Amino acid sequence: MNSPFSQSITFKKELKIDDQEFKQLRDFIYEKSGIYIGDNRKYLLENRLGNRLKAHNLKSFKEYAYFLRYDSQRNEELAKLFEVITTNETSFFRNPPQIKIFQDQILKDIIKAKKARGEKKLTIWSAGCSTGEEPYTLSIVLHEVLQHELGSWKPKIIANDLSNAVLSAARRGIYTQYALRTTPPEIIKRYFVEESEGKFRVQDRVKDLVQFGQINLSDRFQLKKVERSDVIFCRNVIIYFDDEMKKNVINSFYDNLLPGGYLFIGHSESLHNISRAFKPLHYPGSIVYLKEK
Repeated sequence: MNSPFSQSITFKKELKIDDQEFKQLRDFIYEKSGIYIGDNRKYLLENRLGNRLKAHNLKSFKEYAYFLRYDSQRNEELAKLFEVITTNETSFFRNPPQIKIFQDQILKDIIKAKKARGEKKLTIWSAGCSTGEEPYTLSIVLHEVLQHELGSWKPKIIANDLSNAVLSAARRGIYTQYALRTTPPEIIKRYFVEESEGKFRVQDRVKDLVQFGQINLSDRFQLKKVERSDVIFCRNVIIYFDDEMKKNVINSFYDNLLPGGYLFIGHSESLHNISRAFKPLHYPGSIVYLKEK
């Protein structure tokens, strides 16, 4: 008797996406999310969407494309589509050199400048927050840096993602040891509660600084509604966009940032040929982009 897993593999092999179907679905995904899937990633749609066709008893990717545009359940299915085409591999304190630069340099400089102006409001935007590891990391850093002063500040971390499913997981704030694999043990001890063997819950004081919400980075109107920020983190997100979309998103980030604000992107990403509006600041192991006053 075949296992359910082997049956799933058989199903996926039976469904092949032809060039016309691929183009139709790729263009639809780009239209709705700004995510561009290159011709060399045809297999991605074939592999990831097979179960969605099965869920609706559809016999081809052409039928699925029609379903997404015209079926009464299309809005619910669009949310499922976003879930399966976006990858959510992340962890707490991901890319430690970047987090260290933020904690030891950038954040302390911002706090010093705000104190000099008599300001106590601090806003950070985590754009593409996935299941919450990044914004909760930033909240922990704020606790570590401000410590007993935190109560006199008005800190806010705005955390957005395209997928409501990952946002639901983020709000729950329960993680495995794997998600904490790059987190210092003393940080785990201070800011997490072990719920059961191998499961850790973020403490409420960490959650309290974070506001989660759904956003589509291809929608300029939505981006304009985001509160202006001192720092934006958008790491390992723009790699999924084509050049035009990258420029639109980065321009929106520039407009959102307050004068003297900072942008963090993935350590393997670059603004070269995308934007010259920012001043690149070179640190060991990372580049941070400054919006000059």
